[in-house]
Amino acid sequence: MGASDFVNLPDIGASIRRKEDYRFLTGGGQYTDDITLAHQSYAVFVRSPHAHANIKSINTAAAKAAPGVLDVFVGADVAADKINGLPCGWLITSTDGTPMKEPPHPILAQGKVRYVGDHVAMVVAETLEQAKNAAELVEVDYEVLSAVVKVTDAAKAAALHDVAPGNHCFKWAIGDKAQVDAAFAGAAHVTQLDLINNRLVPNAMEPRAVIGSYSRATDEYTLYVANQNPHVERLLLTAFVMGLPEHKVRVIAPDVGGGFGSKIYLYAEDVCLTWASKKLNRNIKWTADRSEAFVCDAHGRDHASHAEMALDKDGKFLALRVHTDANMGAYLSTFAPAIPTILYATLLAGQYTTPQIYVEVDAWFTNTAPVDAYRGAGRPEATYLLERLVTRCGWELGLAQDEIRRRNMVTQFPYQTPVALQYDVGDFRALLERANELADVAGFAQRKAATETKGKLRGIGYSSYIEACGLAPSNIAGALGARAGLFECGEVRVHPTGSVTVFTGSHSHGQGHETTFAQVVAARLGISVDQVDVVHGDTGRVPFGMGTYGSRSLAVGGTAIMKALDKIETKAKKIAAHLMEASDADVEFANGEFTIKGTDKKVTFGQVALTAYVPHNYPLDKLEPGLNETAFYDPTNFTFPAGTYICEVEIDPATGEVRADRFTAVDDFGNIINPMIVEGQVHGGLVQGIGQALLERCVYDPESGQLLTGSFMDYTMPRADDMPNFTLDTLCTPCSHNPLGAKGCGEAGAIGSPPAVMNAVLDALKPLGVTDFDMPATASRVWEAIQAAKH
Repeated sequence: MGASDFVNLPDIGASIRRKEDYRFLTGGGQYTDDITLAHQSYAVFVRSPHAHANIKSINTAAAKAAPGVLDVFVGADVAADKINGLPCGWLITSTDGTPMKEPPHPILAQGKVRYVGDHVAMVVAETLEQAKNAAELVEVDYEVLSAVVKVTDAAKAAALHDVAPGNHCFKWAIGDKAQVDAAFAGAAHVTQLDLINNRLVPNAMEPRAVIGSYSRATDEYTLYVANQNPHVERLLLTAFVMGLPEHKVRVIAPDVGGGFGSKIYLYAEDVCLTWASKKLNRNIKWTADRSEAFVCDAHGRDHASHAEMALDKDGKFLALRVHTDANMGAYLSTFAPAIPTILYATLLAGQYTTPQIYVEVDAWFTNTAPVDAYRGAGRPEATYLLERLVTRCGWELGLAQDEIRRRNMVTQFPYQTPVALQYDVGDFRALLERANELADVAGFAQRKAATETKGKLRGIGYSSYIEACGLAPSNIAGALGARAGLFECGEVRVHPTGSVTVFTGSHSHGQGHETTFAQVVAARLGISVDQVDVVHGDTGRVPFGMGTYGSRSLAVGGTAIMKALDKIETKAKKIAAHLMEASDADVEFANGEFTIKGTDKKVTFGQVALTAYVPHNYPLDKLEPGLNETAFYDPTNFTFPAGTYICEVEIDPATGEVRADRFTAVDDFGNIINPMIVEGQVHGGLVQGIGQALLERCVYDPESGQLLTGSFMDYTMPRADDMPNFTLDTLCTPCSHNPLGAKGCGEAGAIGSPPAVMNAVLDALKPLGVTDFDMPATASRVWEAIQAAKH
């Protein structure tokens, strides 16, 4: 079944209410912290108050003697049990052919701490209060060292790791430097831009939580964890850290209250509790409080870049040259090296036909929390750089923001970019024109004049993004450094009554998989959505899968389910053929009925399902009983969602306050299964992207390395009154290489919105002489820029 056939099935394209919402809205969801096991104890971590220090000694005697304390563990205990450090799941090779510097990442610090929040000791007690009280009794003698937090200062700072002198992790590049340099030498115009992509703290509604459980009777572990990909968690935990047989560890990720990438990784707390549960023969729970989450969750973004675009006299792009310094934080998180390389540089072609591109990336260690994938993972950083640069090209050449884009957009597909990716389909100009129409760009001048009568400034900004979703295929990803496969699994079990249970390796943490996947199965089999249950998040029940990240669930996980359904249909046709005394080659299946070509004979899917389990009517020597099938899918290419976003802002020059007044987003997600869910995903992404542009910024003190934005008192999260109404639309060019014709949608809003907002801010500030500005455009920072431009 192809994408064109599939999109015409019932339930596809219908805004069905989410099946999972009833239990969430009525308090029936079960998150990790909701789980209470027998004889459950509690863990509290002693964390480093210093960004960089040697540990001279740790005295745990008073803590161990405190009421209710079961034990206190430190780095020496970890080393004695030969527990390895946290692994990195992606290997980058430097331009000189050497592997990246990969320092050990102990689960409890051994000899040194490297960022505020680093794990020093773990206290386990009967109650949470007892554990907290005892943690305050752990005495650590530190020798404080100098710290570095800015990526641009890393090279001249004291080394964090012996294996990384100068704090340099790797130098990586893509593209033909000689060709790019030659294009610049002959260019009629060159536009340059320096920018910072500000560090962000993810702040999912549910903080991270872990329960470690061990059974002496079976020598088995169970780890309950708020995680986006439990099978990968289990693989890293068993094979690389604890050296356990994989079948002896079960990872259960129950309902998860948001992830945005921050719950992809194997964290130190996960290993510590699993390890300690056996040592103490106790179930142990740890739930982060919000202050802990700020210092110990993986952060996002944090790039400093210089970009140059070479153009001819007509504004056509000739070549792009980029250098980026990427902050890795104190250690390499699970997928950190892939973010500023494979998932960033390969997207710098954008929607444009730039013939030559050269990108060079230097990655550095600093005394900050590790940085990894955060909603968009490299694609927001690429889009922000490129779309800020493209807008500046237009301003310098006197071309409108839409015109500079229109002149350079890809129009022929498939299109091979100079940075590895090949776009299969798209219609970028149609997205631009539809956005122009919905945003009423023609009326902007009138709105601008009305704003000026109030003594304020109005600006308009564009962003035409493209992203790569469903990281693939495994063999190419492996050649680029991936240390795991990137396939997905789907198992479909048809029950005797015709109802269906689907087991998927994808994980839902707010995306509505229980509804969308049920729609896919129901439409294909011609049954009710209510007859389909979706199971995920449990390595004890679901075949090996790679989880949810990179907007891969429907395009990759959904395709695995479709392939399993292909097998179901093939077998079901054989059963139906026996029931109707015909050849299975003559059996057709549609709308829940099996029919014989050219006759009025038919049987329902329910009849066939029952017959599969009551096999009186077909020979068992030819067909086994049952109707269960499993399939794995490894994509042949990424999917490439794209869109154009247009933002208008109002700025009060007296205070610097920026208000997003209008926002239009037109996206191409291929075939859409549930428009309501897609719209919700776009809304959420837009809020996060606009939040980065106007409000959010993770700041460390440059001298001490202390986190200055360590709570919601200092780190501003977007709220409803910070957002305008969104005008949304979608166009469709179906993905050509999966049977659903679907592309990813979960990250688009966060990818396309920051440059649209900042281009609008700078458009408004241009008359005042403000020529450049980095996110976030807070009132104080905008006011300071306005004042500086006056002098």
